[in-house]
Amino acid sequence: MKPLSGLDGAFLHLETERTPMHVASLHLFDLPAGTNGADFHAAVKRQMRQRIHLAPVFERKLAPMPLRFANPVWVRDDAVDLDHHVQRVVLPAPGAMAELEACAARLHAELLDRDRPLWRLTIIDGLASGQAGYYIKVHHAAVDGQAGVLLARALFDLEPKPRAVPRAGRVRAEHPGIAELAAAALRHDAAQVVKLVRHLPDIARTLAGFIGGPSAAPKSAAGTTMGMGQNLAFGPHTALNVQITGERSFAGAALPLTALKQLAAAHGAKLNDIVLALASGALRRWLAANGGVPRRPLVAAMPVSLRAEGDTDYTTQATMTLVSLHTHVADPRRRLAAIRDAAGAAKALTGRAKAVLPTDFPSITVPWLLHGLATLYGRSGLAGAIPPIANLVVSNVPGPQVPLFAAGARMRSYWPLSIVEHGLGLNLTVLSYDGAMYFGFVAARDAVPEARALAEALQVAHDELVAKTKPAKPAKIRGTTR
Repeated sequence: MKPLSGLDGAFLHLETERTPMHVASLHLFDLPAGTNGADFHAAVKRQMRQRIHLAPVFERKLAPMPLRFANPVWVRDDAVDLDHHVQRVVLPAPGAMAELEACAARLHAELLDRDRPLWRLTIIDGLASGQAGYYIKVHHAAVDGQAGVLLARALFDLEPKPRAVPRAGRVRAEHPGIAELAAAALRHDAAQVVKLVRHLPDIARTLAGFIGGPSAAPKSAAGTTMGMGQNLAFGPHTALNVQITGERSFAGAALPLTALKQLAAAHGAKLNDIVLALASGALRRWLAANGGVPRRPLVAAMPVSLRAEGDTDYTTQATMTLVSLHTHVADPRRRLAAIRDAAGAAKALTGRAKAVLPTDFPSITVPWLLHGLATLYGRSGLAGAIPPIANLVVSNVPGPQVPLFAAGARMRSYWPLSIVEHGLGLNLTVLSYDGAMYFGFVAARDAVPEARALAEALQVAHDELVAKTKPAKPAKIRGTTR
């Protein structure tokens, strides 16, 4: 048995029919000559049968606690039904990008079956391009963004010929009884209480540092203080911040990674600053056509990984920080400079707190409390009435920079899909793969009926920033003589 961490359990308990809590990715694959989507589906299913033991996500399911008094535990399922977990669908004509995105949105709206391992893979056939779509989702209780990239190592190969995979040893499936489950919960919570008590001095010192005044705040390139005040202000009410149903819209976009790095270098910014600036520019254009650009800047909730280098555990290890997107600034260069400083302040704050931020905590009574609050919040209408702490989620996940293959087919695209919530009707997750950055816009239909408009606005925002950017000066070569 493996207990869920407090954070992983929270993703379970906050889930409702309107707010599924899984993450996913959508890919396009070039099929080998002489094969079709049905062949690819069969080959992928065979490959999954051989590799299912390579990642615990694929074989473990939830064993609920009696009366749901605490978090469930993961147990091994030795009868994984691949006919259920690996599906095939056929797109309606004409099988273009619009049909693919609509299919991904529909699949992303469907809850995972909690009586089975919490993942599902769908091969999407019928594309006019002759390619095959590949959509895979996993519950956020099992993986975060970085763990999702780790999962790709089990699913995909580095060359067309699939690598040899050692056979799995025979392991007896676990069927814990009520006493074992209760004992596991008590042991887990006792350990977390002891850990929390030990960390209280560190937490106190960190909090004292946060209120240490301007002298403790980081400085911008211009020497001004980069305080967190700009990030902690409430965001304005927009069309994104509404009560939502379970329906989703999705759109994907891609931009060359080298060009984005050049933009970052020209502005003395980081790649993540460019992602935030493009999101801000896209939102300005979309908002101008949907109620107007607010005078106050939109605020993005930005996940920050807490994962230590080399940590390959399949669990959620992340926290959230807030970053002002400065959407009220019209000039793309000034907007990027302001976002760069705001993101720097947020990163500095999170870096100081990283060592004491918990991802695990006691869970007794938490399932009742969190699920009850989530259900009540979803029915109350408060999401559209109270000032939003954040207007959307923007996440940037580094991915593999080499081509990947599945069952002999080459992956051409890698769009991430993530979670939206009541009051947070848009999620933009970005992942870099094989020389490009892939932007996945997931939205509640109540907030953004057609996410394609945002993907198109992103391209316009990119072109505007490029047009306003002077080429970076070439670096001086030291140690040479004329």
